[in-house]
Amino acid sequence: MASHNDLGRRGELIAKEYLENLGYRILKINWKYGRAEVDIIANQQGTIIFVEVKTRTSIDYGMPEEFVSPKQERQLEYASSGYIELNNHQGEIRFDIIAIVFENKDLYKINHIEDAFWPS
Repeated sequence: MASHNDLGRRGELIAKEYLENLGYRILKINWKYGRAEVDIIANQQGTIIFVEVKTRTSIDYGMPEEFVSPKQERQLEYASSGYIELNNHQGEIRFDIIAIVFENKDLYKINHIEDAFWPS
């Protein structure tokens, strides 16, 4: 596996553990619906949260959260609609971004952006 894939998987694991430590219940990891994928689907007090995880080794080219494109937002919206329908969820939903920047091999910073965007 390419090193950028390893970095992404490591970021997703860190994000999962971070959310669990905050009391979120993880429902799915890397959930696919058609060609769309959601990194993490979690539940917090009845609200379903669809999480995009962005991991970088530096901020030389910008913050990780800046790399969530409108196309990715549309893909998350599409996948979330499928998840909601398949699971007959009637409650609230939210779209979050968890941005992780590694300062070195073992030291990183997490920026959790709740309600990062809302589908148009």
